[in-house]
Amino acid sequence: MLHVAISADYPGKPNVLREVAFDMCPGEVLGLVGESGSGKSTLALALLRLLEFRGGKVRGRMVFDGQDLAVLSETQVRTYRGRRIAYVPQSPSSSLNAALRIRTLIGEAWLAHNSRALSEEAMLHLLNEVSLPAHRDFLQLRSGELSVGQGQRLLIALAILHRPSLIIADEPTSALDLITQQDILKLFRRISDSGGTAILFISHDLSSVAQICDRVAVLYQGEIIEIGPTAEVFLQPRHPYAQRLMAALPRLNFQPQIPSHV
Repeated sequence: MLHVAISADYPGKPNVLREVAFDMCPGEVLGLVGESGSGKSTLALALLRLLEFRGGKVRGRMVFDGQDLAVLSETQVRTYRGRRIAYVPQSPSSSLNAALRIRTLIGEAWLAHNSRALSEEAMLHLLNEVSLPAHRDFLQLRSGELSVGQGQRLLIALAILHRPSLIIADEPTSALDLITQQDILKLFRRISDSGGTAILFISHDLSSVAQICDRVAVLYQGEIIEIGPTAEVFLQPRHPYAQRLMAALPRLNFQPQIPSHV
């Protein structure tokens, strides 16, 4: 479904990504981990063909369902972006227009790739899919009235609206409390398992990656230095940086204290 073999540059900063290569299959959740500045967000922008708007340049191939996205015009790319390849950012507050009602946000996202308006029934079904209140009153709320967790679910709802083949999720749980984070992780896994949607899950949170990812790629200084099944990378990392990264994963050794009076 997806084959990537690219390098990327910024003006005055060559080789931000160096010969990054990987494949993804339908329904797979691939985790992408690495230190800040390793190139994770650059890779996400490259796959969405948005890097050029940041002054960057991509070299290589990004073959999605048989089509090399790297050679398409911006007009052609727009038929993929948001419809067949969706994006979930990490912050609802900076990604959603707080003044717009949920009904408007969903409706406008739908009309970006369709000529007919989305029915209210379909909107309510979408909200139910992401565990948001599926009733008319909720559609009337402005996105600024939502909690952070509700806002993140709405971003996911907008991402799955067109039933994409691939979702790129860039730090989607970093602003969430632990309970909401778990709900969102389960939602991603359910989307992948039920709809066959592949998910590139970019995160600093190794425990989240361990929970939902089928495979993990470790990005270091612009290169993928290790990739493989999640258990293998976490338990038997080969590259020195991957070993240090996994060694930093907290391991609980909790011994309950028994009150002296018992």
